[in-house]
Amino acid sequence: MPPVGRRERNKQEKLDRITAAARELFTERGVDEVTTQEIADQADIGAGTLFLYAKSKGELLLLVQNSLYVEALADGRSAAERTPDVLDAVMAIVGSVVNCNRKQVDNGRTYLREIVFGDPEEPHHRDALMLTVQTEEAIADVLRRDERISTQDAATLAHIVSAIMFLSMAATINRAKSVDAVVQEIKDQVRVLLR
Repeated sequence: MPPVGRRERNKQEKLDRITAAARELFTERGVDEVTTQEIADQADIGAGTLFLYAKSKGELLLLVQNSLYVEALADGRSAAERTPDVLDAVMAIVGSVVNCNRKQVDNGRTYLREIVFGDPEEPHHRDALMLTVQTEEAIADVLRRDERISTQDAATLAHIVSAIMFLSMAATINRAKSVDAVVQEIKDQVRVLLR
């Protein structure tokens, strides 16, 4: 592989600064309370440059949350591999994703709204959609451990589990619930689904 050129290194360095600035400000104050100008200032770039990397505040949130989601999904997969019980292994993945999404509840709920209603042509939105597909694939892999579940049924069940998870995280009624309470609510539904 040829070495990365200076231009590409500079672009990656700016993207890293933007991601770090947005993550810090969104964590401190929530996405709704932060302006794109504040993010640009914190990243030490112009607002115009910021919009070359993300065209909206929603895209900036997707950029930040996607990086956290990647880590959470990897952690969940790893935990699922070490967990023999199918339901518990599915919940290892789900629990990791829920925990990531609810570190800052309003940001997590806005992230889910961006996934559903955002512009799928935007690169960070596309990445978020791919993460949802990867989550379903990870869950389906676990479900296939049960010899009673066919490959096709595992994919369908994983899609349903994913829908339950995303709805539980986004529901206004669950806004004030703890991570453990949301995970338990999901587990109760998945247990019935897998009977």
